Amino acid sequence: MQKVKCIKGGVCSAKGFKAAGVGAAIKYAGRKDVALVVADAPCSAAAVFTTNKVAAAPVLYDRMAVKGGRIQAILANSGCANACTGEGGLKDAELSALIVAGELGIDPRLVLVASTGVIGRRLPMDRLAAGAKEAVKSLGRTSTHSLAVAKAVMTTDTKPKEACATVVIGGKKVTVGGCSKGSGMIEPNMATMLGFITTDAAISPAMLRRALLLAIGKSFNRLVVDGDESTNDSVFVLASGKAGNAEIVRGGEDFDLFRQALEEVCISLARQMAKDGEGATKFVTVTVRGAKSEADAARAARSVAKSPLAKTSWFGKDPNWGRVLAAVGYSGAEVSDMKAEVFYDDEWAFRRGEIANEAQLAKLAKILEKDEFEVVVDLHLGNCSSSIYTCDFSLDYVHINADYTT
Repeated sequence: MQKVKCIKGGVCSAKGFKAAGVGAAIKYAGRKDVALVVADAPCSAAAVFTTNKVAAAPVLYDRMAVKGGRIQAILANSGCANACTGEGGLKDAELSALIVAGELGIDPRLVLVASTGVIGRRLPMDRLAAGAKEAVKSLGRTSTHSLAVAKAVMTTDTKPKEACATVVIGGKKVTVGGCSKGSGMIEPNMATMLGFITTDAAISPAMLRRALLLAIGKSFNRLVVDGDESTNDSVFVLASGKAGNAEIVRGGEDFDLFRQALEEVCISLARQMAKDGEGATKFVTVTVRGAKSEADAARAARSVAKSPLAKTSWFGKDPNWGRVLAAVGYSGAEVSDMKAEVFYDDEWAFRRGEIANEAQLAKLAKILEKDEFEVVVDLHLGNCSSSIYTCDFSLDYVHINADYTT
């Protein structure tokens, strides 16, 4: 099977889409906080949302709106999550879609909405409406327009996150591009991250959703910053069909090629989010191998990635393998400490009861000086493995979240 090509790009890279990001002073003056992505015509759509039982108004609205599998526009704002806002918040979400639909001259049922920011505050609808109208006037198809969307949905993110990939399907070049936001309150558990992905592939809504679910399983659902699942987690994908390939309506080589391209974009975005975790100084991949089952491997890896003690040890550049192994031990996965091994990159810290000596600890300390490294736990109980993307916990993480609403 051919290799997917990763290139620079974002939501405007695929044919058939335009976008804009503008400022509406929803929380802060002088920064972009309203984003709009618009397809040239109604197109195949799929989305996956948070499984948090406390779901934000836009999530409740979108769950119903996307059921038809055809969408043309997505409006997003940062600075206000529109979560825990009752019936008024739902009406605000509906009104947001109506405003965009009116400005674009399309059916409001073809508009999705997304919000991110502080929980428990109503949207300032006058400012949001003004921003939505300005976004419609500012729509364009350039990389600058793509980047404006990525910037407009940022909250505590320190940098925009974009990714793009191409693949040839049926002799036609297919492009998948997108952006995401997320820095804290992140442990997506999808069947405060947002992802917006566009593609010019011709694919049915059902197969698009199948591809999205598979891609999320290898990307966003393997991402942990702090173990807190947001009320607003949403990932959207729109497919214009402008690439001209034969429509993908079933599994097979064409579907597998598309899925691979979508997966590459999602993995890139997930990794970027982990690297930009609130206050993060280290990007860490936690891998558990040699587990009896895939479920055990995933359970153990996620437990380590969420452990405050392990994460603070990485910030302190301390190869504290005991915290890693302890997190595996309470994860619920089957483990025997007399069989297990713990590595930082290729250097062992603990193996089958043997503890690293001073010389080995010196090697480990050098690894923890790096900005990126891998923590590997080999259980030696089976053949299954799983990896989770995460980061360290620094002093800045505490400062950022201590002052978040004030």
